[in-house]
Amino acid sequence: MNRSTAEIVREYGPFPGIDQVAGVTLDGKHVWFASGDRINALDPASGTIMRTIDVPGHAGTAFDGRHIYQIAEDRIQKIDPESGRVLTTIPAPGGGRDSGMAWAEGALWVGVYRDRKIHQIDPETGAILRSIESNRFVTGVTWVDDELWHGTWEGDESELRRIDPQTGEVLQRLELPTGTGISGLESDGADLFYCGGGKSGKVRAVRRPAKARRR
Repeated sequence: MNRSTAEIVREYGPFPGIDQVAGVTLDGKHVWFASGDRINALDPASGTIMRTIDVPGHAGTAFDGRHIYQIAEDRIQKIDPESGRVLTTIPAPGGGRDSGMAWAEGALWVGVYRDRKIHQIDPETGAILRSIESNRFVTGVTWVDDELWHGTWEGDESELRRIDPQTGEVLQRLELPTGTGISGLESDGADLFYCGGGKSGKVRAVRRPAKARRR
């Protein structure tokens, strides 16, 4: 197993009126992050919040190319980012214990924190299609280049972990500095991860290891 120290490239925030950062996703231009009572579109170049949508955002956030999916307590809301309207709602697999969320292969992948699981679910019905076990608490979840990564956060220790999507075996670990938590997680599809910082109110850009990028 490959184990190394995470390289934090940039920190954003804390932001006025935002006490915590939960889920994180990327729409190709903006980094969206959930902050309890709204979701926020951050320009990663300038560090400025460009717009907000007033919808509950308590945990994971995902983007399917057109819509934003946002965990709100025990449900997942599908949101039109243009109008801010909630289009549909499905049950969250953890029943309110859910953490991170990602979009890949036409499905949503939802972490359930203390259950130490990632569920692949049907985005139309919420039905669980399969489940992956982890040996640590699961926070944010993301897919990049057929690699499944998730965040962990236990006590003062956080890591980014690449796991085998079939077995849950840990293949790679990136350790963050003590006291630096990871809530949400999203890849930019290239060499960065965007990580929610929980009660720090920050979003952090972390370098994706070069070894992981080579195919």
